[in-house]
Order: sequence, then C-alpha cells, then structure tokens
Amino acid sequence: MKRFLQVLPSLTLGDDVCRLFHGRGGLYAGYEHLCLDWYKPVLLLTSFKMLESEQLDELVTAIVNFWQQQRPNEPLNLVYQYRQGGQTLSELLYGQVPEQHVVSENGAHFLVHLLRGQNHGLFLDMANGRAWVKQHAKHKKVLNLFAYTCGFSVVALQGGADEVVNMDMSKGALSIGKQNHVLNDLPAGARYLGHDIFKSWGKLTKLGPYDLIVADPPSNQRGSFVATKDYDRLLKRLPDLLAPQGEVLLCLNAPELGCDFLMQQVASTAPTLTYVERIANPQVFADIDEQKSLKVLRYRLN
Repeated sequence: MKRFLQVLPSLTLGDDVCRLFHGRGGLYAGYEHLCLDWYKPVLLLTSFKMLESEQLDELVTAIVNFWQQQRPNEPLNLVYQYRQGGQTLSELLYGQVPEQHVVSENGAHFLVHLLRGQNHGLFLDMANGRAWVKQHAKHKKVLNLFAYTCGFSVVALQGGADEVVNMDMSKGALSIGKQNHVLNDLPAGARYLGHDIFKSWGKLTKLGPYDLIVADPPSNQRGSFVATKDYDRLLKRLPDLLAPQGEVLLCLNAPELGCDFLMQQVASTAPTLTYVERIANPQVFADIDEQKSLKVLRYRLN
C-alpha cells in the first residue's frame, strides 16, 4: 500500500464532492483496484478486488491518520465498498452516514446514498460535463436523456435554461431528481418523463425542438441500453430533435470503447452532426489510456 500511503498526505478535503484517489486510471501501478472519494462528511473507500484483512487494516489506519491531520476536531465517517462481478458489499467502518446525505458541487446540491449499491446518485467523473452545461444553458431548451437523478437538469436551470425535459426509465431515479431540484430552489422549469426512450420519440418530438441534448446512457445495461447495439438507434433520432445549430453532448463510459467508436457511429448514422470537441475529464480522473476513460463529445447540427 506504499503508493497509496504516499499520496494521501498531499490530498485536501474541501466542501465539494470529489474523487481523491483514482487507482482505476492505471497511473498508480498495483493500485488499479482502489478509489477514495469525498462525499462530505463521509469518506468512501472502494476496492474492485477482495482485500486481505491486513491490507484493509493498513488502508484504514492510513485514512484515520489522514483524517486526523485534515479534520482533527471532527469525527471520521468512513464507508468501505467491495465491488466484483456486479455485486457491491458496503460496510460502515467509522461514524455514520447522514440520513439525508446532501453533497455540493460547483454551487449545486445533490442527494446521494452511499450504502445502497454502486450508483450513489452522482457520477463524479461527469463534473466537467455538468460545469459545461451550466455555463452554456442560458435561454436554451434542454433535453436530458437517460437523466438518472437529473444532475444535468439542475445545473442547466441554474445556468439559465428556459426548460429541461428529463427522460429515464427509472421512476425511482427521477423521484430523486425531483428532490434535487427542490434542494436547489428550482421548483419550476423541469419535466420528468419515466419512459423508455426508444418508445417515446413522438412525445419527445412534440416537446421539442431542443437547443441542447445531453445523452448519457449506461454502456451495458440489459433491458435499457447496450452501447454496441443501441447507440446508433439513438443517433438516428437526435438530429430531428435539435433546433438549427443545436448541440448535443454524447457520453460514453465504456473502457473497451474509445472515441473512435462513437465518432464512427455518428459519421455513419447522423452525418448532419459535426464534431466540435471532447470535454476534458477532471484531472483526478486522468487515465494511462484516455480512450478508456469517460468520453463526452460535443457535436453541433449543421
């Protein structure tokens, strides 16, 4: 655990939610299985392989020492999660998790739930994507596809969007999304549609056109979306939903699929979309191979 222990003292705990240590990026050889996140006031240690009890004890001791240096007058709250084979085991090692756990990011507030599975309510690697939307949403009509807990909707309205349409198959996730809007004093301006996107094109067309579309689908979720077979189905429809000069953020978080996959899909399926740029990921999510990290590609309708 030497490398992890060396990095810890250089980290700082601020007020915003963030990743502190990203072993998954491969920049710390031998530590690819470890991540440490800060969901104020809780630290979350995640391992993607089984740790021996001695290894876990060493990590926890280091985190306790780090905490005492950073927040000597506050109790430590630490959750450990072990993920493998689609299963997540969560354990509260120190302190407690707030019953209503609200975190902040760039002036927005979000509900999270660290002890319920592996999706905690906010994907930290998408922070720059949310910041971009907040900066560019003013006076725009936004369509948020695969909306999950509506993070993009919250920041779009904060950035001055006229209206946001959120669509996701999970009514439970959208319910949390509604709470996120209330948390941010955004009682109006958002719609929530709990439907299968591929069966709802008529509804989406009637509510459009849109100046900005955000498409952030799961990469491999049976019954919802599998990137290798469903992204082209999505892309065929997007140009018809966009207003003239409308833009779309296409997101892909599949390590086995690089930017070339998505760009080729657009070129063959939606040639009226022109590539503009790739939105950079937060620096802490740097990867030894950036094609394996989160891809957020910005396109504009010709």
